[in-house]
Amino acid sequence: MKFAIVALAAAGMMFAQEAKKETKKAGGPGVLAPAWAPIGDATYKKPMGTMGAKGDAWSQTTVSAGIDGKPRDGKVTTVVGELVEFSCYLQLGKHGEKHRACGQKCAASGQPIGLLTADGTLYMLMEEEHDPRRDGQTMSDFRKAASDHMAHVMEVTGTLASHAGYRALYVAGYVKK
Repeated sequence: MKFAIVALAAAGMMFAQEAKKETKKAGGPGVLAPAWAPIGDATYKKPMGTMGAKGDAWSQTTVSAGIDGKPRDGKVTTVVGELVEFSCYLQLGKHGEKHRACGQKCAASGQPIGLLTADGTLYMLMEEEHDPRRDGQTMSDFRKAASDHMAHVMEVTGTLASHAGYRALYVAGYVKK
């Protein structure tokens, strides 16, 4: 029994080392599939554009919606990454130009939108303003902007919030006027 456990552990380590070698040979940075490159600068050093507005961590509607007027901690942060459709990336690993049309359809049908960084960190992107978001006053503008830039490397500014391993950037500036 001990021999079987040791053999399984050794096989697992060898598999991980081989996978790492294959990733290096393919020129990919690890979790990002090199054949599924984003549109624009695949190094993520020259974003194609920006999304989000700088300001306070949370809007007044978010603060007032918080329990006892106190939302969870958040910090205004700017992150560079590829806009992806969250569920297709998480479930299938799909992103980049090859997945743009599918990602746009999924985003239009209400699937979550994500931001995938060069190191493979995945953030869920959400509209920041609580009451307008809840009342549908941000959805079409935010989703249209994200869909227009699906598979593009973008610089996104928002309030970073995390809890139990989940990461989200709450992006401000998409309330319908």
